[in-house]
Amino acid sequence: MTGSVRPSVEDRKRLIRRLVAGGRGFAEQYGIRVTNNPSSLFQVLCLSVLLRRPGDFQRAVGTTRAFAEAGWDSAARMAASLHADRVRVLRSCGWRGDVDALATTLGDLALVIAQRYRGDLRRLRAPARYAPDRERALLTALPGVDDQVADLFLRETQALWPEVAPVADRKALAAARRLGLGRSATELAELAGGRESEKLAWLVGALARVELENRYAEIDG
Repeated sequence: MTGSVRPSVEDRKRLIRRLVAGGRGFAEQYGIRVTNNPSSLFQVLCLSVLLRRPGDFQRAVGTTRAFAEAGWDSAARMAASLHADRVRVLRSCGWRGDVDALATTLGDLALVIAQRYRGDLRRLRAPARYAPDRERALLTALPGVDDQVADLFLRETQALWPEVAPVADRKALAAARRLGLGRSATELAELAGGRESEKLAWLVGALARVELENRYAEIDG
């Protein structure tokens, strides 16, 4: 599947069925629930901020879980946490270098969400009038959130916020190109059965996982 000849439509659809067989997106593959409630959305955004940083993606996943285990599973709770405690958890999860700055960014992110949206990212959609470009603009106005972080967040939440679909991040698109599935989120949506299909979120999450874990040999096998 990773050769230069693009597979047929039937071969691509067969591959997609294999990729989405688990029925879960990227975050849920690693035990982080993705549901349309304030706590879950905040955790997914934190995961996205951490995934944007250089390093092992497993560290980002583990840190998101560690925050929840520390009781910081919502914007309000993270905002109320001490900077020193955030630094301690980050260091315990293997972060080095700009740990103080990262702890500050996460605290600022939580505080702004708590103050601007009363801790609920769903409140971002109404002032954006459910327009994807406006929602993205409001997301990237948050501390620590750039376009790549927004892509990661919306990759996970597009089944919950269907107006933003289709979304595929850089890792998912890299895998899609290598596997001959397409070069854009729109092409992936067509193969997955539509822009608002839950399968699309599962597919782009699975593709990101293939790229991050270098699972191409397994897919070809």
